[in-house]
Amino acid sequence: MRVYQDQLSKQLSPLKQCYMIFGDDPWLCETSRSQILKHAKKQGFDEKIQLIQETGFNWNSLIDEWQAMSLFSSRRVIELTLPQAKPGAEGGAIFQSLMKMANPDVLLIITGPKLAAEQTKSKWFKTLDNHGVYIPCATPEGQQFQRWLDTRIQHFDLTLSRDAKEMLFSLYEGNLLAADQSLQLLQLLSPNQQISSQELTRYFEDQSRFNVFQLTDAMLNNQQDNAQHILSQLKAEGVAMPILLWGIFKELGILLQLKSALESQQSLQSLWGKLRIWDKRKPLYQAALNRLTLTQIESLLASASELELNLKQQGIEDWTGLSHLSLLFDPKAHLALSHIKLNHWN
Repeated sequence: MRVYQDQLSKQLSPLKQCYMIFGDDPWLCETSRSQILKHAKKQGFDEKIQLIQETGFNWNSLIDEWQAMSLFSSRRVIELTLPQAKPGAEGGAIFQSLMKMANPDVLLIITGPKLAAEQTKSKWFKTLDNHGVYIPCATPEGQQFQRWLDTRIQHFDLTLSRDAKEMLFSLYEGNLLAADQSLQLLQLLSPNQQISSQELTRYFEDQSRFNVFQLTDAMLNNQQDNAQHILSQLKAEGVAMPILLWGIFKELGILLQLKSALESQQSLQSLWGKLRIWDKRKPLYQAALNRLTLTQIESLLASASELELNLKQQGIEDWTGLSHLSLLFDPKAHLALSHIKLNHWN
């Protein structure tokens, strides 16, 4: 039976004979394992046996442990790790034998990497699946990650503004472990108040002298010397580049909506409120809108996307590219420099 981690609790009473945890997401794998073990302990499964299918692994040892009497308790957990998720013909035959010898005093937990589609159709997998639960642990993306994030925010009883949620989504998509640790930190620091994106920046920027909001304000105002200085300081202080890209994307997204409205002869009055732009910040956007064309804003977004793509896919923190991007908020520099490709390492 295939069950996802957030529904696993429904499959623990009563405990099944076997649980298979396969996937490459560390947080999902460990959370699933811990959840099963915690529930098993309440049911008297106090002894744990750990086996790893390494070179020369003796599959008969699994049968021996299955049939052995516990020295310390009446119930035991056998954890079997399959590093390649390939038990082979011998292992498959052993699994079939075990499932024919039902033992309510033994719980089998099998862990390994993500399974390919053909592996879930194999005889060994179907044998175990018919007698237990399969928990696939692939890292959620997009809307699935958003749902996971919302669930964890509720779990920690936190209240976050929309901007704060968007910031967490941008910073931690693809890294559940880091996201969960950050939410635990927020629970300690702000357990009973709404958390804004500004507060998130303060928590996660390592007490920086400057922050992403000062940087984007300088960019919007075309204060190039100030922007470059802030960028240099942020780099020296070890501020994470994803935080800076999040702030830049946010402002460029707002600029794109405002400029598109102007190009369509629409009034900005309704958009100011919709985008939550207060009176004191309107001059910043007006200055950028008067200065930049729609094409230039779209080009800025494309350049920012290149930086983010190379950061996420190749781990490249291109601070030179970020400095170049900042310069492009000046239309004169844009005309002179926009032809230069940011992905110069390719």
